Amino acid sequence: MPSFEILLAFLITTALFAYLPGPAMIYVSAQTIARGQWAGLMAALGVHLGGYAHVMLAAFGLAALLLAVPTLYLVVKIAGALYLIYLGLMMIFRRGKADQADEPRTKSAKRAFVESISVEVLNPKTALFFISFLPQFVSLDASLPLWAQMLILGTIVNVMFSSADLACVLFAGWMLKRLTAASARSAWLPRIGGTFLIGLGAKLALDRS
Repeated sequence: MPSFEILLAFLITTALFAYLPGPAMIYVSAQTIARGQWAGLMAALGVHLGGYAHVMLAAFGLAALLLAVPTLYLVVKIAGALYLIYLGLMMIFRRGKADQADEPRTKSAKRAFVESISVEVLNPKTALFFISFLPQFVSLDASLPLWAQMLILGTIVNVMFSSADLACVLFAGWMLKRLTAASARSAWLPRIGGTFLIGLGAKLALDRS
């Protein structure tokens, strides 16, 4: 593996990237606001597991396809953005028995978990981040092959980013308990969470990078 100095720089840089406000933080916070803290935790877990798809893509070189084929990058990017907008609209317009606030706790959390895996897998920027960031910290002279080094470093990155997502979920849940009454939650919190997701999807779709 790389030297101690390089690994230290890797950990510091990863922490800085992880705890800067970003789309994943907004997403898991929106899920928490709309569906409650347990669903937010499941959303963070879904994002974490989805992140491993990008770690493996980067480690084995497949993420380079997104750089080599701009059309593929655009298709994946738009698909992910539209999926976020769809989820936001479902949160806002779901009525009656299908309303998130009336959903059983376990069903709502399961829905958030499955949706979050898809959201993360369909995020091409995550794939490009891993393929551009991880090679900076691997060593050609190490005993481990490059793909193994990238898997290890990618796992560390994914765990660090997920710790930041978890902090956002816990903070959003803490705020919910203090700012809302349970009877009022079904009236407007799912709509706030849905609005955040629509805005996030629109931003990702219109982002030129």
